[in-house]
Amino acid sequence: MTTTMRSTPVRDDGSLPPSAVYIIDDDEDMRQSLGSLLRSVGHRVEVFSSPAEFLDFTRENIPSCLILDVRLRGESGLAFQQSIAKIAPHIPILFITGYADVEMSVKAMKAGAMDFFSKPFREQDMLDAVAQALRRDAERLSVESSTAELRGRYQSLTPKEREVLEFVLAGLLNKQIADEMHVSEITVKLHRGQLMRKMGVRSIVDLVRHAQVLGVSPRPHTRRA
Repeated sequence: MTTTMRSTPVRDDGSLPPSAVYIIDDDEDMRQSLGSLLRSVGHRVEVFSSPAEFLDFTRENIPSCLILDVRLRGESGLAFQQSIAKIAPHIPILFITGYADVEMSVKAMKAGAMDFFSKPFREQDMLDAVAQALRRDAERLSVESSTAELRGRYQSLTPKEREVLEFVLAGLLNKQIADEMHVSEITVKLHRGQLMRKMGVRSIVDLVRHAQVLGVSPRPHTRRA
């Protein structure tokens, strides 16, 4: 590997965001070399000599990526890629191999690998790929966190507030919703105001966007005023 260091993205206070790079390689020299490279730019690194060791390790729910050797003793990296897809389907995988095998790399990429490196590889290429993988996983976790928060807000709605929301999604006005629910228009306005406050939105556009993310569907209606 040839060395060409580049700074890793950091926070405003100069610290790296919490993340982890996992390396599975049965070659101790490669584990140590790659681990040292990544630590030198501030990454937290965990190394393993086998997939079994990796599976026994308790991973945190933080942005992470996996650097995986294609040819491992016992189980191939490609086989393990299929196994880990069942327990950690979103973790970005970067493959490394000592053999330039086009067919193997194609299989890995089709199965979802982010990149494929033949040894020896340029250190900067690996650093760039790891940074990209961590960014992608950070974005995924951010989306999942936002969706979980939205789901919690939706769960806080009362049955009546959810009903009003579904009629709003159907495009009905307050008077029309009142007619559908057999309540006063003032009652609909109160429910509507409460549900928008609980959902943390100020406009119908934002309310509709959040509802789409949550998969909330418009409520069928029978009459229009």
